[in-house]
Amino acid sequence: MNVAIVGASGAVGQELLRVLDQQNFPIDNLRLFGSERSAGKEYEYRGKKVKVELLSHDSDFSGVDIAFTSAGAGTSKEYADTITRHGTVMIDNSSAFRMDPDVPLVVPEVNPEDALDRPRNIIGNPNCTTIQMVVALKPINDLSSILKVHVSTYQAASGAGAVAMQELEKQFAELAAGEAPTIEKFPFQLAFNLIPQVDVFMDNGYTKEEMKMYNETRKIMHSDKIQVSATCVRVPVMRAHSEAIWLTTEKPLELDAVRKALEHAPGIVMKDEPADKKYPMPLDISGEDPVYVGRLRKDLADPCGISFWVVGDQIKKGAALNAVQIAQWLLKNDPKLK
Repeated sequence: MNVAIVGASGAVGQELLRVLDQQNFPIDNLRLFGSERSAGKEYEYRGKKVKVELLSHDSDFSGVDIAFTSAGAGTSKEYADTITRHGTVMIDNSSAFRMDPDVPLVVPEVNPEDALDRPRNIIGNPNCTTIQMVVALKPINDLSSILKVHVSTYQAASGAGAVAMQELEKQFAELAAGEAPTIEKFPFQLAFNLIPQVDVFMDNGYTKEEMKMYNETRKIMHSDKIQVSATCVRVPVMRAHSEAIWLTTEKPLELDAVRKALEHAPGIVMKDEPADKKYPMPLDISGEDPVYVGRLRKDLADPCGISFWVVGDQIKKGAALNAVQIAQWLLKNDPKLK
């Protein structure tokens, strides 16, 4: 396969390089693209150095089978036609096309077949918080249709990019030295703090991030039944997002049946032995591929309710790994790419 990465120098772009190698993805030729700031840099991949090309409307993507784009929504919108005009499949990690009706939004454990119906040759990679949530929702929804989801997220600095991770480290160091913390990427000091805002506020009082979880979940799961109410919080964790989830199903479910469904679901690892203090935490899950589920219990306030805790690495399953898994599924199932 001939593969391109657009936004190769960013946190997700760098993770894409690592994940492609870890997954032993078949690559005959790799091309990297970036902005003027990144062009000319070299990155090593499987023993060879690859130079970052300047992305422009003259960039030639003919012969590129799959392009992973992770350079922001503005770049994806501006260069989508340039990337796809010769038949390249664009797997986009930005929010640019996620809710477009002619762009499938795919999580391979949930709705892989949607990737085959792509009129514009663009496939959306969902928001990180949505990805790890729907991976856990799918096996429960297969037992009984989910009607409501209440979720509170605890989102790591990695969700705001490499610069945000650096700022968090810098803030801790500055505060330890008795200095005023640098506040540039975040609206407030994040070190030793929580910020109950991820992205901008909408007219309904929810943030854009919270509305992504509402809209994307319904699209991915092909359900207009599911109602999602989210509160997204930025926490002083380097990477790996955590979520506390309460859901209501159409009919009551036995906890053992839910546990068994989660244990056998693809992409999920159950870590749920509270008596032995075994449950998922972002410190342990950073760098891991699966979505981890723990603290599974009945909701005391709802006879049809289930509550649980989910942790996933935002840069891996929440971004780069999910994109690569989409490509892997296409290689096995799309005649155009075989």
